Amino acid sequence: MDWNKLLQPDLILEGSVLCLTPDVLQQHQIKGLVLDVDDTLVPFKVTQASPDLQHWVTQTREVAQMWLVSNNTSNTRIGGIARSLDLPYIYGAVKPSRRKLRQALAAMNLPVEHVAMVGDRLFTDVLAGNRLGMFTILVEPFVTPGEAVRSHPIRNFEVLLSQFIGMSLPTTKQPVKK
Repeated sequence: MDWNKLLQPDLILEGSVLCLTPDVLQQHQIKGLVLDVDDTLVPFKVTQASPDLQHWVTQTREVAQMWLVSNNTSNTRIGGIARSLDLPYIYGAVKPSRRKLRQALAAMNLPVEHVAMVGDRLFTDVLAGNRLGMFTILVEPFVTPGEAVRSHPIRNFEVLLSQFIGMSLPTTKQPVKK
């Protein structure tokens, strides 16, 4: 098993999911997105989609189908966020398990190579997407204003561990539009 390939995202954004533009999706021939929720779309403790995220979903919907697939086991929280964005969702996914991702892929009815797994974690989101042959996109975690990224010890540990096993993060970066 080559952990470097399984943990290597195809694209690393220098910013949040809001930096993933329709142009970037079209450049990589992405027609579907499987989106992690916690810290990818909203900070972990937030229960509502921001106006910026709602605008991003509206723009992105023009070029790609979207599904939310979260490891979070709260149907109330994930369902509420999904309803506020008018997106289908799956909760309790247990990523890096592929089972629930396959469910979203089947519903989109797109070739797997045209669907991207988008998330903020290497050992759940990127690993699960790569195990299925999806295009994988690593984004910076969304944080509550005033909260530092260093408060994400699990993600920081994942990056350190990946570097220890020989990965070179990042390889391909898409800069943030200012």
